[in-house]
Amino acid sequence: MTVPSEPLVAEHALEFPGGYTRTTGPVIGRFLTELRDGRIVGVRTAEGRVLVPPLEYEPETGEPVTGDYVEVGPAGTVMSWAWVESPRKGHPLDRPFAWALIKLDGADTALVHAVGADDAKAMRPGLRVRPRWKPEADRIGHITDISCFVPEVTAMVAPIRMEYRVRPGRSLSRFLEGVRDGVFLAGRCTHCDKVYVPFRTSCPECGSAISEEVELPDTGTVTTFAINNLPDPRAPEVPFVSAYIQLDGADVPMIALVADVPAHEVRQGMRVRAVWAPPEERTLSMANIRWFAPTGEPDVEL
Repeated sequence: MTVPSEPLVAEHALEFPGGYTRTTGPVIGRFLTELRDGRIVGVRTAEGRVLVPPLEYEPETGEPVTGDYVEVGPAGTVMSWAWVESPRKGHPLDRPFAWALIKLDGADTALVHAVGADDAKAMRPGLRVRPRWKPEADRIGHITDISCFVPEVTAMVAPIRMEYRVRPGRSLSRFLEGVRDGVFLAGRCTHCDKVYVPFRTSCPECGSAISEEVELPDTGTVTTFAINNLPDPRAPEVPFVSAYIQLDGADVPMIALVADVPAHEVRQGMRVRAVWAPPEERTLSMANIRWFAPTGEPDVEL
């Protein structure tokens, strides 16, 4: 006895030449006619429920519907869904999509239709969707006159750019001159003995004029910080740390980047030193300070 190397397969096709024709009746016919015209309707029952798709009889009681048609939607809410990763011939979309039970606004029952979401992660119960209709000339009075449902727009990306010019005052200009030369210039209040950096010409605590200029070292201590996960053109990598750093000899901290250390290792009390741009690249700008890096000294108890 010889065993066939391949299993025997007989392929068949069931087809009605010219298509299978059936009458729709007044209820389903009204539903399909409205679809052709770009509307979705349901039918009201004697108990006041709105059935979509419309039925000729109330499924719970068997009573005939009232013939009172109600326009619903077009938006609705996804009740449940199943993702189709590999569409087959005859599916409404040629890319991955979801079959979903959608309860249209104003309806008491849900209909099954395709949702053209970008991926399965976009699908969830409660998702708001709207129909995407075929062009009017292509509608024939069929459920496929709705190509699919698509999620409502709940977020948008709006490019933001604002250009402005800042003219520094005398105190900020003096501070930036120092940064250009690789030093931090601070102002000391002779009345309350507080040292402020950046340099300023009046004391924010007592209001006295500041005339004494002090040069501070480029070392300091991290007093507080934040780990940032969004890109920033000033940062060498993501995530990066922005921190308040109190320079040695100052009474107030200044904000700067902290780098040359993994973000999760930055801590309060860490000792840091400024990393400067090369002298030939410096201008009157805070970009002269690339960031602060750990010195390796023991932490300061704050």
